Formats: sequence, structure tokens, C-alpha cells
Amino acid sequence: MDVVVTGGRGSSGRWIVDRLAGPHDVTVLDRHLPDDGGHPAVGYRALDLTDAGSVFDSLTAIDPDAVVHWAAIPVAGTHPGVDLFQNNTLAAHNVLSAAGRVGADVVQGSSDGAYGFFFAEETPVPDELPITERHARRPEDDYGLSKVVTEEIGKTIARRDGISVASVRPSWIQSPGAYPCRDEEYVDDLAAGAGNYWSYVDVRDVVDLVEAALTSDIDGHEAFNCVGPDNALGRPLVELMREHYGAVPEDCTVEGDAAAYSTAKAAELLGWEPTRSWREAADEDVDVPRV
Repeated sequence: MDVVVTGGRGSSGRWIVDRLAGPHDVTVLDRHLPDDGGHPAVGYRALDLTDAGSVFDSLTAIDPDAVVHWAAIPVAGTHPGVDLFQNNTLAAHNVLSAAGRVGADVVQGSSDGAYGFFFAEETPVPDELPITERHARRPEDDYGLSKVVTEEIGKTIARRDGISVASVRPSWIQSPGAYPCRDEEYVDDLAAGAGNYWSYVDVRDVVDLVEAALTSDIDGHEAFNCVGPDNALGRPLVELMREHYGAVPEDCTVEGDAAAYSTAKAAELLGWEPTRSWREAADEDVDVPRV
């Protein structure tokens, strides 16, 4: 399969590229070419994804079978809101529009930020636990809003061009051996992780889901939660909710130290389940891919 990956040189994108290179022919589209030549099995093109003409020219020239759109300004607070929103939404529109025109299926990076919990002025108790993909999306920030819009773009392109689009919603991606969700100041302060209900996901589980979405038969647009198998504190989630928020939603079926987000949809449609817990992965010694 010929696969284009945008943002393939980023902190999580490089793990996706490293996994796909070899089994597939991979071309990375990013702002800059690697100084050291990059991954030996990967092709590179430097371009600005907000330039619609450059994106269309590149994708029509490559004519890929699939596109993994992973490029974005990844968190709120690092760029002015307007710049972040414009970059993320315009890049998504350009990449997905071009993918639709060449008939390439898409897996794109969304976020649990689309639900609006993490960057809310006051994080609410969710409508349900675990949180499913059907939960209302109510962002108050530009980052979360950009992810809502990019998912709507995915729905539009899937309808218009008949391709499949999978939107992956990770929650605070961690790398093996570097798990900030287990830092002392995080673990000892309940408020530090309350914005996403103490959720996290190992980058390798993210890659597994991306790969599963690429090789599965998806009809139209589907969104998938992508979180670890437990919460980052290792305590009963209901206990954490009551201690910090003073309440749990009426619709609550979580047990033990489960994650706040449901991954049942990904298990059913993609055959994917998270397999890496902080209990083992936080101290693993794994080389970071070179891309």
C-alpha cells in the first residue's frame, strides 16, 4: 500500500512512520526535510499544508492508497488561538480534500480535546462513564474546536468522494520510558490530571489503532477513542471522581481503575484494544524512531 503521512516527523508521527515503513511505501509530508536523511525506507517532501495547491500537487503526483493526516499544532496555549485554529482546520481541509480527489482513504489525528473537557474554564462531570464517541462535543477552546471542525471535514469528504475517514481521538500520548502522567507532581495532585479524568495512552497503542484503521473496512466517517487500559493513578475511577468532583454521572458503569473513555467501538469495528499500561511502559527502555 502507498501511504502518505503528514506530520510524520513529529513526536508521535515518527512512531507511525516507523511502523508503516517497510510493510508499506511511505512518503512523509512535513514542513522541513530531515537533516540526516531520515528513515532509510521513507520518502520525504517539504511543503506547507495550509497551501492548497502544494498539497493537491503532491497528492496527485504520489497518488497514494491512503493518507494518515497527523500534522497539527498539538496543544492549546502554545500558539495564538486564531493561528492554531486556522492552521489545523485549513491543513485538514486541504489534505482531506486532495485525498478525496485521488480516492485515498484517510486516518486523521483528532483528540479527546474535541469533547471540551480538558481546556474548559471549569471541567464538568461528563454525561456518562465511560465516555463513548456519542458523547456531546462542547469545546470552549480553539484547539478542541479545531478538532471538531476537522472531524466535520472528514464527514464531508467521505460523503462527497466516497472514501473512508477514521478520526482517532487519543488522550495525552505518552512514550515508553517517558510518562509524565506518572511524575510525582502529577500523581500527588489530583487536580493535575482531572481535566481528562486521569486518562493517557501509550504512543505504540496509538500506532496500533492507526494501522488497524488503515487495514479495516470502514464505511464513511467514524471516530474512535484511543486511551490506555486503565487510568494513570491506578485507583478506582469512581473514587477519583467523587473525591475531586464530588459526583459521578447517573449513567456510570465503570469498574475499578478503568479509563474514563470507552474503547469498545474500536474493539468492535477495528479489532483494537489498548495493551500498554503505565505499570510496565513508564520505565521501558525503547529507542525513539529516527525519521
